[in-house]
Amino acid sequence: MIDKDTIAAANETAEDALRAEYDALGATLDRRGIDIATIKDKVAAYGVAVPSWGVGTGGTRFARFPGIGEPASIFDKLDDCGVIHQLTGATPRVSLHIPWDDASPADLLAKAEETGLGFDAMNSNTFSDAEGQAHSYKFGSLSHTKSDVRQQAVDHNLYVMELGQKIGSKALTIWVGDGSNFPGQAHMTKQFERYLDSARAIYGKLPEDWRLFTEHKIFEPAFYSTVVQDWGTNYLIAKELGERAYCLVDLGHHAPTVNIEMIVARLIQFGKLGGFHFNDSKYGDDDLDTAAIDPYRLFLVFNELVDAADTPGFDPAHMLDQSHNVTDPIESLMNSAMEVQRAYAQALIVDRAALSGFQEDNDALMASETLKTAFRTDVTPILQMARREKGCAIDPIAAYRRSGYRAQVAETRPASASGGGGIV
Repeated sequence: MIDKDTIAAANETAEDALRAEYDALGATLDRRGIDIATIKDKVAAYGVAVPSWGVGTGGTRFARFPGIGEPASIFDKLDDCGVIHQLTGATPRVSLHIPWDDASPADLLAKAEETGLGFDAMNSNTFSDAEGQAHSYKFGSLSHTKSDVRQQAVDHNLYVMELGQKIGSKALTIWVGDGSNFPGQAHMTKQFERYLDSARAIYGKLPEDWRLFTEHKIFEPAFYSTVVQDWGTNYLIAKELGERAYCLVDLGHHAPTVNIEMIVARLIQFGKLGGFHFNDSKYGDDDLDTAAIDPYRLFLVFNELVDAADTPGFDPAHMLDQSHNVTDPIESLMNSAMEVQRAYAQALIVDRAALSGFQEDNDALMASETLKTAFRTDVTPILQMARREKGCAIDPIAAYRRSGYRAQVAETRPASASGGGGIV
């Protein structure tokens, strides 16, 4: 963790400017009938989970170029995640990926307490082969043609839930790479039915207070067909499994022109939006930093979420899911958490009464401008004040760099090998 005096010293230089900018924004919002303190309090209460695997340098199928001080274990990862939350106050939970993060529940809980973190949804991995497993997932997992492979994948998910129960998680996320690379390789209907049978076996063992999230992705690693390829298939899965099964939306798992905010609206309407993996993309599942490419799309997603906030039982899970190839992962995750908060704050200041009126009157231009007015508003002082009042950093990246944290952990962590491809 970073010394509190370092954070305080960094904040001291920015205090006066922050107060002036916050007061000025408060006056602007007041003229719109918006209380800035109310927005600040909602932003302060918001949290987005970080992925354990995100604090390591990512890569592509071609190569991976790790930096210094790479985390060598789940406990190193939790240290890094603790720093992210310490500086931003926005990432109170960590999502684990098994078997990558498999460890003693007691040790995980002890480290979580030390770093001030909790555990979010658990993630199973049947898209790659773990050392020592009996059967390969080369040709699929939950939808494999062989029953012993499918059972192995089901058993793995049951183990992940068992571990999650011991550390306080309340959800399981399933994403599989199952599909085909050639026409005729797989019988698409039979393949999907096998997936459903496996998913039913997992759902049947879901703890009573848990939710099951299934995740769709248009392509990759399968390049001709993917078993769970879009939100429609994902919705069918959730409906087939039961009331505690939901759809998880990863922003990068869609074709570039897909209207993701409309997908969000549909899933909300029919009670099957489970949550998000936030990231950004230009071409495919790029896993770029959240809002790096299209911040307006992120805002439009949050516009739907804020609009539905009072819906009974509406509680979607929020998590970052990114791959950091050329940046310090801690910096990217902090920046992305702040961008998610920014989109939330902007959505909170939309004039919903005016928007509804323009929609009813079919005034397309003014409805659009109502959204743009909120989006164009620089809510940075709200985010900064929320952090300052929590004892976090006004400027998390500046405070992080000032602390020298990366160089410090590099002294005790072994250097990570480069060369091979892979996402983590």
